Amino acid sequence: MILNELYDRSPEAYQDLSQDNTQPRLSDTRKTRLTLRQLNKLRQMNDIRSVEYREKLKDIKRQYAPAPEPPTGL
Repeated sequence: MILNELYDRSPEAYQDLSQDNTQPRLSDTRKTRLTLRQLNKLRQMNDIRSVEYREKLKDIKRQYAPAPEPPTGL
């Protein structure tokens, strides 16, 4: 768990249980094929993941940025 997740809760419905058909059954003998809906959902999830990663990098850069120098004007 990331520390920021304690303060900023993630949006609900990251996982859609009604669409979760990953559990194979004994009668499943062929490899499953991805539908266009599933491919589109994967693309959207990848886009969201990349945006979240960039926001996370901004936070990290802000946290570890060097302290601003005090003004030296007399």
